[in-house]
Amino acid sequence: MKKTYLAAGIAAFFLGACTTAQPYGPATSASAQGFTVQPIESDRYRVSYTALSPQDARSYVLRRAAEVTLENNADWFRIVGGYIDTDESSRSRSSLSIGGSSSSGRYGSGVGVGVGIGVPLGGSSARTTESIEILVGRGPRPDTPQAYDARSVLENTPIQ
Repeated sequence: MKKTYLAAGIAAFFLGACTTAQPYGPATSASAQGFTVQPIESDRYRVSYTALSPQDARSYVLRRAAEVTLENNADWFRIVGGYIDTDESSRSRSSLSIGGSSSSGRYGSGVGVGVGIGVPLGGSSARTTESIEILVGRGPRPDTPQAYDARSVLENTPIQ
């Protein structure tokens, strides 16, 4: 019985490792976690970040927008459009079930007992991509809620 529990624990560990958050960085493919940047005009960019949670996608897309702003010798960026895409098919639906039965009696009379336990494996977050279109600029930040000071965003969105 101990071997069964050990095997189940090992399987859960390895299956859980399949859907883990990747470190902040560029996406290695169209469906991978990470950022992409597409220049649109000299001061306009589409910045996207794919992560396992909407919170990480939002935080990291803002961080990457701030980096793009500073890389282009600008001081602030303003979000002029965007969208969020959640891929429900990436949500983990795996589970581990444990069951058992027993019987008594020599000639077929018996009693069965079963116990089931469902344990989600691999995390439960759906993959989320947040894409924003930004305008970058120099000088004082515009007085609008959609405008961000790039340096301040970098200071306040640490990489986990």
